[in-house]
Amino acid sequence: MRSLHPDYQLRVEKLQQLLSRQGIEALVIASNVGLLYLSGQVFSGLIFVPQTGEAQFFVRRPQTEPETDTLHHIRKIEQLTDYIDTAKIASVALELDEQSYGDIQRQKKLFPTAELHNGTALLREARMVKTPLEIEQIREGAQHHIATYAVIPSLYREGMTDRDLQIEIEREMRRRGSIGLFRCFGSAMEIFMGSLLTGDNAGAPSPYDFALGGAGSEALPLGANGTPLRPGMAVMIDMAGNYGVYCSDMTRTYSIGELPEEAYRLHELSRRMHREIIQQAGPGTSCASIYNDCLAAVKEAGAESYFMGTELQAQFVGHGLGLQINELPVLMGRSKDTLQLGMVVAFEPKFVLPHIGAVGIENTYLVTETGIENLTPAPEEIIDLSKH
Repeated sequence: MRSLHPDYQLRVEKLQQLLSRQGIEALVIASNVGLLYLSGQVFSGLIFVPQTGEAQFFVRRPQTEPETDTLHHIRKIEQLTDYIDTAKIASVALELDEQSYGDIQRQKKLFPTAELHNGTALLREARMVKTPLEIEQIREGAQHHIATYAVIPSLYREGMTDRDLQIEIEREMRRRGSIGLFRCFGSAMEIFMGSLLTGDNAGAPSPYDFALGGAGSEALPLGANGTPLRPGMAVMIDMAGNYGVYCSDMTRTYSIGELPEEAYRLHELSRRMHREIIQQAGPGTSCASIYNDCLAAVKEAGAESYFMGTELQAQFVGHGLGLQINELPVLMGRSKDTLQLGMVVAFEPKFVLPHIGAVGIENTYLVTETGIENLTPAPEEIIDLSKH
């Protein structure tokens, strides 16, 4: 298994440290995101992580690799007990927030005397700080993300709707290696390849916990809804960086012709918050302080009613990302987290102007020893699509 790579062993050791700290004897991983984290692969089966010792991989399909001391081919998960004396395990963590009730009950029966803990929370904590290989993969994906955005102006044609333009961007993403989706945490968090917002649709609330909404369609109420792109509209493009296993996140704003002066003023305020707030951060910076500093800047500019939405205003300005687009930490006022070396966060202070659309930018940042590194450096000014 790829878990033999030193970087994957480092991830096992991180989880084992958390298990030890919480007094849990073992962790069972079965979700796609969990399997990717510890093996770099999605397969049908389980990974068993003891508090000490080697992780064990139980693969139902595909069985493409020969068995080893730690890789076992099984027909059903109940065969785990052929290799591990689960009756002696007093406490076990399962991914309670990532699986169905039926799957959890089936796994629970493998550990008849064990106290049950939530392994999802443990995995999310471990994944907050990225390993060297994870950072390398995020960097690589971000370069593809930047390259796609560079051609967006050439994709616009007069008479398009927001959905027409998004389709062209999605086609370009796929041509450049996008896997066609990005993973979200949460049972009611669904999105395809990102969102494009313009006009009043930028202020339309969504049931999903993303920074901005958009009416979308009945089946997927988020993002573009068929609004014609007309002169005087801002076009905010927040398409996923999903060019491999790991995500990057980047938003840029475009226009159809000239926008009102207020749109440019608020867009520049977003850019200034990136320069003055996020770039002054580093290891030890409170996530709550980042959010509160943004609010202070917004209030000073008299822009509270436009910040992070209108009808429904998001109560955060950024989030961690990695295997999923919405990982920990969350940059919000009630957060207890601080930035740590190796965290990767998206910072997205945005504004919505009625009838015009949304303005502002989003970048993906790596927390380094000396501060913050921008992994998505690309032009940040509002680009007029009608001039290209």
